[in-house]
Parts: sequence; structure tokens; C-alpha cells
Amino acid sequence: MASIIIIGSGLCGTLMALRLAQKGYHVDIYEKRPDMRQANIGGGRSINLALSDRGLKGLEMVGLREKALELVIPMKGRQIHDQKGNQQFFSYSGRQGEVINSISRKGLNILLMDEAQKTGKIRFFFRHECSDIDFDRGVATVKNLETHEESTISGEVILGTDGAFSAVRQAMMRQSGALRFQYSQSFLDTGYKELTIPATPDGGFRLEKNALHIWPREGFMLIALPNLDGSFTVTLFLPFEGEKSFANLHSPTEIKQFFDTYFASATEHMPDLVEDFYENPTSSLCTIKCFPWQVGGKVALMGDAAHAVVPFYGQGMNASFEDCVVLDACMDQFPGEWNHILSAYETARKVNGDAIGDLAVDNFYEMKAATADPVFALKRRIELDLEQNFPDYFSKYSMVTFREDLPYKIAMDKGREQDAQLMEYAKTIFPGQEWNREEVYQMLKNKV
Repeated sequence: MASIIIIGSGLCGTLMALRLAQKGYHVDIYEKRPDMRQANIGGGRSINLALSDRGLKGLEMVGLREKALELVIPMKGRQIHDQKGNQQFFSYSGRQGEVINSISRKGLNILLMDEAQKTGKIRFFFRHECSDIDFDRGVATVKNLETHEESTISGEVILGTDGAFSAVRQAMMRQSGALRFQYSQSFLDTGYKELTIPATPDGGFRLEKNALHIWPREGFMLIALPNLDGSFTVTLFLPFEGEKSFANLHSPTEIKQFFDTYFASATEHMPDLVEDFYENPTSSLCTIKCFPWQVGGKVALMGDAAHAVVPFYGQGMNASFEDCVVLDACMDQFPGEWNHILSAYETARKVNGDAIGDLAVDNFYEMKAATADPVFALKRRIELDLEQNFPDYFSKYSMVTFREDLPYKIAMDKGREQDAQLMEYAKTIFPGQEWNREEVYQMLKNKV
């Protein structure tokens, strides 16, 4: 078989390369960064990811589900911390065994890289940057960042899996007139900064291990995900400008005072708070949508290059892995016919890529504010009760996270309607009043 070119050695690109190799293809992967197995690579991206059913399906496709699960910490739900130090736990699902998994981005990427190299059909070219693509010929120009020499490369197809700031997508944009290329990027006014809660001196966890921790405040929040070494990766989401913003946190005193005021129950576990705050970058949050995703059956975008999303549904990696599953199915449907393969892939995934982008923004507002709302808390309890008692009921969160058989677009449309109905119903329930389970179930069944 002819070779395939992949631009970008991140999670999506390496998973797709592994699957292509299993199908008999030879794959060359070009990556502008050094080999992460030999270098400490930064870049402001989260070192923790939430692996759930859609992502696990992608790993199962290449036979790595069990190896990946050895690297995770299951999170059964959200542990909500209010400003007074009180805590409330909300399960992610009313069904047993439905959890999301905290996993190291680097650890998972290294697993995929190592497995890819074992195939003998995949070559990595690190420190090689894609500078342009000739779409008519299906040829990419790459620059060796060590020698500064440029060369052209080609394969049966070129897949751009090079992230939110994709060089492959930028090459498409330069051809925007010919391709009628549509592109939008939407930034939140909120940025993020990563911090750390270290393990205890004996290597233990300072907070509940099997939960995603959230400190929701009006307009901003802190979250924490567990790591295998007992530490937590903590992320502050805060507006760039305004009274409570990154713009007003300059001195160690201001930083410490802000955290002591709003996140005291977290700050007590963060001995290196000020040092971490200064050392780690403040990064932006962006949703990217574009179309087309492929050109002439020769070049295609996958993962964040096609549909970068903000991290609040924990679906960025999962959506990217689902791209690989769908492309794999299209390859089976149209063996060797890349024009049909990439067209079918684009048609299947574009609407769902847009949907998870919108859902992630929705969840941003839910996590930072609604999780502290008593009406939302009641609505969530009702949802969990319904999931425990009616096997065919799934909340919006469950449809997105645990229903790998359900496209994101359907989960979004049905979930939004359910949410609206349940929020209205929850407003009618007085404190201490019981809700009618069967009545609520029938209401949703009839209206959704």
C-alpha cells in the first residue's frame, strides 16, 4: 500500500496512524515539536484529560483500551465546594459503573507513540514543520527546524491532525476563495492558568480521589483533577479583564488574598500557589469551526484542527478519537476510494464537531455558576433519580459522555430540550417537597 502523511503527532494523529498501520498502510508523521518522550514540552495545554466512552471506543479500535485504563483514575462525579467550605457530591450518572477517567495527556500520547513504533510501519519526523500544501497535487512542504532545509512530501492522502492552530488548516484558508473555505474562532473572555495541589508527604491524596472537584463562583471557578502520583492538576478559569480577573492579580499579596477569599478550602492544600501562578502561563479558550474539512480526497482535517473546543465537557480528546473511529468506518465502506472516504467522513463529522463545540460552551456556564444554584442542584438530583429507575432515560450529560452510539448533535438537541423541561419543573418544587418520579418521566417522554 502507498504511504499516508500525517501532520501532527498528538493524540488524534498517533491513534489514526496506528489504525492505518493495522490496516496495512505505511505512515509518516511530521511533528514540529521535539519527541515528548525525550523532551519536556510545554505549551499551556492541560496535562489532564477526561477519558470517557467515545474515547475508549477509539482506543478499543486499536486494541489499547485496557492498557489506557491502567493509566486512569476513575472520577464518579463532581465534588462541589462552596465559598464557606461546604461540599456536595453529584454523580455523573445514576447508573452503576458510568464514570469519566482522569488521564495524563503525555502518558497517553507516549503509550500511543510506543505502540505505533512497534508496528514497524510508522515513522516519526520530529522538529519538522509544515509550511504549505499544494492541494492540487496533494503535496506538503515541510521544514526541518534543526537544519532549516525544506522538502516536499506526498502520500496517498495527507491528514492534518496538528491542533487548534493547524498549519494544514491555515493552508486551506489561504485557498479560501477557491475552496469557499469558511472559518470562525470564538474566544471566551475567560482564560485559564494551571496550578497544583501536591500529594501528601506519604504520597496520598489531599482531596477525594475519585471526583472532579469544582469551586464554582459567580463568573469564575477553580477545578481539580486527580493524578496517579497523588497530586491534583488544578485549573483557575478567570476573566482576563474586570474587577475579578487576571488583570488585577499582580503581586503575591493580591494572588494570595484572592485565593484565600474565594478558594480557601483549596488554598490550604496549595503550598506553592504563588510560585505556580507566576511560573505557568495564562492561556486563552477558543472554539474553532470550519468547512470544508477535506479537499479533493487528498487532504483532510481531524481533531482540534477541524473542531477545537473549550474543555468544559471533557470531550476534546474523545471527539478527536471519535473522528478516527468514523474515518475508519468510512475506509471500510469505501475501500481505497479516498475521495469517497473523506467526503463521507466530512459529512458525518462536521455537524457533530459543531455540536460538541456548542455543548462545551454551554457547560462552561453551567460549571461556573449553575452548579451553585439550588434549582440546578434539584434538577440534577431528579435526573440521577430518573437514570436509576428508568433504563431508557439519559440526561444530556450522560448522552454526551456515556452514549458513544449517539451522535453529539442528537445528544445536544434532545438534551437541551430535557434540560429546559426539568429546570422549569424544578422551579415548582418547594424545599423539602418530593417530586413525582413517574410524572416527570412521562412529561419528558411525551415532550422530548
